[in-house]
Amino acid sequence: MTTLADESIHPFRIDIPQSDLDDLHERLDRTRWPDELPGVGWAYGIPRGYLKELAHYWRHVYDWRAAEAALNRWPQFTTTIDGANIHFAHLRSPEPDATPLLMTHGWPGSIVEFAEVIGPLTDPRAHGGDPADAFHLVLPSIPGFGLSGPTRETGWEFQRVAAAFAELMKRLGYPRYGVQGGDWGALISRELGRTRPDRVMGVHLNLLPNSFQAQEPGADELEALSPVERERTLASWERIRAWSRDRQGYADIQATRPQTLAYGLTDSPVGQLAWIAEKFKEWTDSEDRPEDAVDRDQMLTNVMLYWLTGTAGSSARIYYERAHAAYWGTPPEPSTTPTALADFPRDNFIPLRHIADRTNNIRQWTQYDRGGHFAAMEQPGSLVSDVQAFFRKLRH
Repeated sequence: MTTLADESIHPFRIDIPQSDLDDLHERLDRTRWPDELPGVGWAYGIPRGYLKELAHYWRHVYDWRAAEAALNRWPQFTTTIDGANIHFAHLRSPEPDATPLLMTHGWPGSIVEFAEVIGPLTDPRAHGGDPADAFHLVLPSIPGFGLSGPTRETGWEFQRVAAAFAELMKRLGYPRYGVQGGDWGALISRELGRTRPDRVMGVHLNLLPNSFQAQEPGADELEALSPVERERTLASWERIRAWSRDRQGYADIQATRPQTLAYGLTDSPVGQLAWIAEKFKEWTDSEDRPEDAVDRDQMLTNVMLYWLTGTAGSSARIYYERAHAAYWGTPPEPSTTPTALADFPRDNFIPLRHIADRTNNIRQWTQYDRGGHFAAMEQPGSLVSDVQAFFRKLRH
């Protein structure tokens, strides 16, 4: 039986011991670097020259204490749900009638992703916007990730996470709210809308699960589409093929042997840095390095939340749990909750409206000219405007 004590919410403050930072610096100083083929760029993985430069910056320039202080300006809390420790930031708007909004990150992200959107979303009046567009923000760390990790038992796939986050919003006293997310946050957010349409007023995503051309399209299928959608369908299929050929490896490892991977990433900070920074290059609207699209210090703060908590392995387990769940391989269940997609062109896949409409109640679909997978970091202004426009329609 659940007791009141089990549902208690505790204030939380990040306070990393100096010994942990000293250990990090010592490990960086002792890095054993591998060889590298000449002239291959990013084709074989993250280039040694770039990673050496980034690791040197991490060791000698990056300031964790400044990042820690900035994060601690956000009111943070922990609570236990379904046996897991859930860490979250809860930023209430100065506007009393603001709409509650749960925003969920993905892998290899964290709540650090949302740093640039918090101000405009919670206090649009102070940012030249309409106070009617304000949100009370709840930013949880996914169980197993960073400050919500590690998890202590099997089975934490995205549907279980969605149920835990529904309980979190109930404990916070929000009977009706919106949800937003990308990557794993998109699956979790959509699942919340699908299973709790009485609670979730709208689902805003910057990645729409199961909306891609997963198999080579046939002539009859293409003929039934408009010229524009036909072109996007072919492009979607080509991107899926390229993904399967060159970029799927990390997910296959995390979905099959996350424990084996964890030893290297938990022992070597440069290993952890490489595993994450590579994705910030490949999944963003960047050309030569991740910093073309995202702030270097913000990316390193994100890496630090994985390193300092030792959650490389437990965050990877969500891939394993989904791939071994009973629902794996089955078609998505339809959702009736109003849904919006902000489509950024350099994300991993190209979503298709005619596929999305089969199982989603699409109310808003916006294509942008710039941006990639980490929308809140790459294009915070566009993401804020898109979220505000969607929920504005639902309020009236």
